[in-house]
Amino acid sequence: MSGVAAQYLFSHQAVEPGWLVGVRLAIAGIMLVIWGALSNFNELISIWRNWADWLLLIVFALFGMIPSQFSYFMAVKYGNAPTATILQFLGPIFIIAYLALRYWRLPRRIDVISMLIALLGTYLLVTKGRFDSLQLAPAAVFWGVMAGVGQALYTLIPIRLLKKYDAKIVTGWAMLIGSLVFMPHIITTPIPKLTILDWSAVLFVATFGTMFAYLFYLTSLNYILPATTGMLSSFEPLTATFLSIIVLHTAFGLPEMAGGAMILATAFLQAFAVRNPGRIIKKASHQ
Repeated sequence: MSGVAAQYLFSHQAVEPGWLVGVRLAIAGIMLVIWGALSNFNELISIWRNWADWLLLIVFALFGMIPSQFSYFMAVKYGNAPTATILQFLGPIFIIAYLALRYWRLPRRIDVISMLIALLGTYLLVTKGRFDSLQLAPAAVFWGVMAGVGQALYTLIPIRLLKKYDAKIVTGWAMLIGSLVFMPHIITTPIPKLTILDWSAVLFVATFGTMFAYLFYLTSLNYILPATTGMLSSFEPLTATFLSIIVLHTAFGLPEMAGGAMILATAFLQAFAVRNPGRIIKKASHQ
């Protein structure tokens, strides 16, 4: 729903992705930090007492949080919410490739199958079944793939921090730090002339699309396995597609749906392949 709201703001109003990302990170970051202060103030502060921890936190903000957020909204701007959301699910494929290179070992058979299916699905998505031409704007393809890379970085970088600190504290500080990068752009950019409905969409992206989605995601981990949560999060592109077609009249045909289904299938393949729950990498937040 957040992606659809962003698509509306980009296509119907003079809202820039950098401005929206900065506002989103600032509002959501402040809310999460306040939440962290109320639940565990000592831990909220202690992360800044260890130089290795706060340095990694800054790295996470600059190279994990910002790329994942900015690239996703750029993909929405140049494409649409469904394709951007689906391409973001290429993240696990980049994680597989990274781990194979880091530990210098061949991927498992299920990993190779997942990568091949994801690549074929991506090809269908960007060509719309017309294999002799690219039907999706090159900028949309680039930023969509970068959203997948950003999601992989967003998942891998804070692993050590998440083992030591509350996830909402790590994510809240990272969002707040990330918003500072966009502050010069926000300050120098004239405030868009938005209606009450438009401002409601902005607030929705910053609160329900970030804070509450994150809260629901964390709460679900108390009741079901992370692998199950990951599979259920695959409904996110389906929601984006349905709402984008109904509300914004976005064209989304059978080839795109087939390609999207193939990309999302990799999430299920990876979840079913997990034998030891301790090996599952938990996501810090929902897109």
